Amino acid sequence: MKVTIIGAGPGDPDLITVKGLTLLQEADVVMYADSLVSEDLVKRAKPDAEVIKTAGMHLEEMVDLMVERVQHGKKVVRVHTGDPAVYGAIMEQIVLLKQAGIGVEIIPGVSSVFASAAAVGAELTIPDLTQTVILTRAEGRTPVPETEKLKDLAKHHCTIALFLSATLTKKVVKEFLDAGWSKETPVAVVYKATWPDQRILRTTLEHLDEEMHKNGMRKQAMILAGWALDEHIHEKDYRSKLYDKTFTHGFRRGVKS
Repeated sequence: MKVTIIGAGPGDPDLITVKGLTLLQEADVVMYADSLVSEDLVKRAKPDAEVIKTAGMHLEEMVDLMVERVQHGKKVVRVHTGDPAVYGAIMEQIVLLKQAGIGVEIIPGVSSVFASAAAVGAELTIPDLTQTVILTRAEGRTPVPETEKLKDLAKHHCTIALFLSATLTKKVVKEFLDAGWSKETPVAVVYKATWPDQRILRTTLEHLDEEMHKNGMRKQAMILAGWALDEHIHEKDYRSKLYDKTFTHGFRRGVKS
């Protein structure tokens, strides 16, 4: 007996994995966060599937329903936005399901951070510029651990992707500046990545808050910050060793320049 948690991807129904779509189409019961997951995707469930919207349900309601359906021999899938491993709130569900003797299978999905990078044509790790990406969020009503304050993370001066932070941009800017970031640091904001109403904002750290206000980006926005987001980076010559003709690796012997 198990529940399958499926990463639906960032919005575009075609960005679900083949495995995830197959399991969705085989399910007897489909539970999905209707505030975030595309209804066009959920419509791909089989015609007689029981489809349940969960945006208005609390944790125990959802889990009790899953347990009841599984115990009646139903194939149950829980469809999450993006990839369930990042801010997916799945662990609390898994704990209660396991207490009820129900197993869990997780199918990964495309995270909004990578969909956003694709939307702006960015590589988040650039040779000789940054080789690290930090996925985090600004501290708001939900606290972050003391060792993970944004100011401290920003001191690494790498690419930073901010989830769930669109209403906290004043704090974000202050934390980055306090960590020594330049006001001119490039920032890209993607609202509803891959959805039909996707919008992209390119700005700098200095103007991030005012530009997001001006463009009405106060929710469902991914903030990508760092010099890897420089929209003119394609004009510069950052090269990896991977394709360097003088570099030897397991599949190719380098040639002398």
